Amino acid sequence: MSQKSKPEEEYFARIEAEKKAALRQKLEAEAAEKAAEELKELHYNRCGRCGNEMKAEVFKGVEIDICPSCKAVLLDPGELEELVGNDQSGVIATISEFFSFSRSRGDAQ
Repeated sequence: MSQKSKPEEEYFARIEAEKKAALRQKLEAEAAEKAAEELKELHYNRCGRCGNEMKAEVFKGVEIDICPSCKAVLLDPGELEELVGNDQSGVIATISEFFSFSRSRGDAQ
C-alpha cells in the first residue's frame, strides 16, 4: 500500500503547490495594481516640478494644464499638435505665444 500512496501523495503535493503558486501570482498582481493606482492618485494632476495641483486653462481652444506656483505647462498627448496645427512654419511663433500667455496669466493672479 505504501507504493500506491506515494504517487498519490506526490500528485496531491503537486496540485497543492500549483494552487499556491497561482494564488501567489494573483496576490502579487493585485498588489502591483493597487500600488500603481496609489501612485497615480498621489501624482495625478500634479506638477512634475513642484508637486502642486495643476490648473486647467484654455489656450487657443485647447485645454492645457498650468501650475499656478511655478508656471510649468503640461500638454496631454495630441495637444501640441492641436496648438501647432498643419503650418510647420509657425511652430516657433506659436510656442513663444504660448509661453508669453503663461507668464501673463501668472502675473495677473
